[in-house]
Amino acid sequence: MTDTTATAFAGAVPAPDHHAEAELALRVLDALLREDVVGLRTRARPAERPDGTWLRLPAGGDAALLVPVEPDGFQCAWRARLPLLRWEPGGEELRAPDRIVAELAPLADPVDRSGFDAFADECRQTLATMRLHARTGSEVTGRLAGQYGADPAYWSGWARSTAHDALAARLDHPVYPTARGRSGLDEGQLRSYAPEFHPVLPLRWLVLPADALTVGGPPAPLTAGVRRPLHPSWPTPGTVGLPELDASHLALPVHPLSAGAPLSAALRDTGLAGRAVLAEQPYGTAVPTLSMRTVAMSGDPSVHLKLPLDTATLGLRNRRTIKPGTLVDGAAGQRLLEAVLAREPRFRDRVLLADETRYAHAGHEMLAVLVRGFPPGLDDSVVLPMAALLGTAPDGRPLIDPLADRFFDGDPTALLDACLTLLFDWQTTLFGYGIALESHQQNVSLVLDRETGATRLRLLFKDNDGPRLNRRRLRTRLGADAPGPEDFDDPRIFTDDDRPLTDLFTTITVHLCAGAYAFGLARHGNTPPDRLLSLVRDRLAEAAERLGTGPGEPGAVLRDHVLDADRLPVKAMVTAGTLLSKERSGARDINKHYTSGPNYLLREHDRR
Repeated sequence: MTDTTATAFAGAVPAPDHHAEAELALRVLDALLREDVVGLRTRARPAERPDGTWLRLPAGGDAALLVPVEPDGFQCAWRARLPLLRWEPGGEELRAPDRIVAELAPLADPVDRSGFDAFADECRQTLATMRLHARTGSEVTGRLAGQYGADPAYWSGWARSTAHDALAARLDHPVYPTARGRSGLDEGQLRSYAPEFHPVLPLRWLVLPADALTVGGPPAPLTAGVRRPLHPSWPTPGTVGLPELDASHLALPVHPLSAGAPLSAALRDTGLAGRAVLAEQPYGTAVPTLSMRTVAMSGDPSVHLKLPLDTATLGLRNRRTIKPGTLVDGAAGQRLLEAVLAREPRFRDRVLLADETRYAHAGHEMLAVLVRGFPPGLDDSVVLPMAALLGTAPDGRPLIDPLADRFFDGDPTALLDACLTLLFDWQTTLFGYGIALESHQQNVSLVLDRETGATRLRLLFKDNDGPRLNRRRLRTRLGADAPGPEDFDDPRIFTDDDRPLTDLFTTITVHLCAGAYAFGLARHGNTPPDRLLSLVRDRLAEAAERLGTGPGEPGAVLRDHVLDADRLPVKAMVTAGTLLSKERSGARDINKHYTSGPNYLLREHDRR
């Protein structure tokens, strides 16, 4: 996985075909307002008309573009109330999302026009995918119900976890409006390889010289003279039809979508074209997870393979390849979290970590694999990403409802409360150590089961390769066990102050894992929004209090920068991911480039 506003995030049921364009137009306009693209928010002036408020943006001479808006509050003061952009004078209305983007492009700097063209193309791709989802929603949920049972609250174990991923993949991202689009993939490829269709796909294998590969993880023992460095059942060259290479080569899995031109280019780039062999026949099968490039092995679905894909999601610059350095950082991040868990006994068996120490790469972002292993003993637990909670269950309800029926006496708010209590406790504890994780709603899974008749909720974390670490706090809390920049590949990970950590904590843990669900559940009509927002604030305040609220203490920092701040950082993903180059946006990291929005956590009397 990677993140429109709560309005779209709440739309668990895929839009009918004739509504898809309007829903996407709303999400696109919301994102453009939130990120103030071409000054749509700050250069425009409110104009009251008989039907409500419009924002009027000067467009040269007497011309202006108008957006119909209404108050929001989740990451932006305004949201679009109608899916259109209107010209004045003349009254022409633009309703197609790609036309809306194209109409704004002339107001941008000429050097940025190509980014607007790319975003318009993303809109077209996403609209086609939304229509495909609308046509196939009943088919897929019916097939999942037939395969795993009608009630997803009983989809337990790793084999059924990918069914929850399939439901989550049909939802929109809370921030990026065109997240359902995947560049360069047609309908046939989506049906064959995308998680929302829950396909079974064959794995291809590239046999590479062992001396060309960097292998991470614990040393592998020799078995019958063969070393299997990544997993006890890892195929040898002989297994995939090349026994003559057993002594000198290792097998590397390749996603079927990458086995053609992208793989050939990578082998040329690394000088391995004459030394590597792509096995003629596939070996083994897998099922895609919510993160399409990560697949669960059919024979052992508790083992996931993260494989490079030559596509992009969440922006033109968010390529789904695997940079070798991120494998190093993920393993180092896991070791750091294990060190904290060892010092915090109350989280043992409540916070679970995926094993991400086993990997291999040949020095190229298309020649890599992460072998992710999960804790044992979860076969009787329901494991699902947070991103699935507002997905559509086979009975048409949001998935959180049947889960609440089984585990929380039918109360979805109680389920959210239990999740937020543990999530905030853990994440604020990490902040006290000087750690902020990029653990968004795709990378945090709920683990639900019943122990001695009582519900037990645990959280499972994965993909910890992009944290922000305050070296001063780390040294204070961990002493000689504190990692240093030499333990990670990405120099952006370390910082000397708390601001990068509070920015990441706010945009990921607060917005994507808490605020989006408060607004989303409210729009489903489950609970009044004020009660849900109070729940988020209260649980975060309680967790921050445990860190101490004296001057400079971590709890005080969270209170000042998050709970009581006038405005909060907000991801500017469209700007950094597609519209502007890194040079133009100034984004050192396109996933950590921010604008700001109103603080919806403030009490009503504190809001300005």
